Amino acid sequence: MLKIILLSVAQCLLLSGGQVMLKLAMGHTGQFGFTWVFFRSLLVNYRLLASGLCMTAATILWLYIIKHFDFSVAYPITGMSYVFGMLAATCIFHEAIPLTRWIGVALIVGGVALTTR
Repeated sequence: MLKIILLSVAQCLLLSGGQVMLKLAMGHTGQFGFTWVFFRSLLVNYRLLASGLCMTAATILWLYIIKHFDFSVAYPITGMSYVFGMLAATCIFHEAIPLTRWIGVALIVGGVALTTR
């Protein structure tokens, strides 16, 4: 059980990291638009490349996980991505998170804990 938990947490960290890098990448582009200037700015954005690499690694790890472990255990653990996203919102993006969202995060963690028992 420890192996699936560690692999799934790593997968969630990669997935969340990819989303964080995507948000950072979009913060370093001009106004969104379907123009050559906008898409050219994406081509030279290393944060977008890092996002793609993280998400690709997360997908490859997920393929391994669902091949070798029960889906009924593996899939609920992906809820930890929400937890990591909330932590990133607080620590990286300095967002104010209301108590109700933290309660939701606690419920997710509790659900994951119950699933892995």
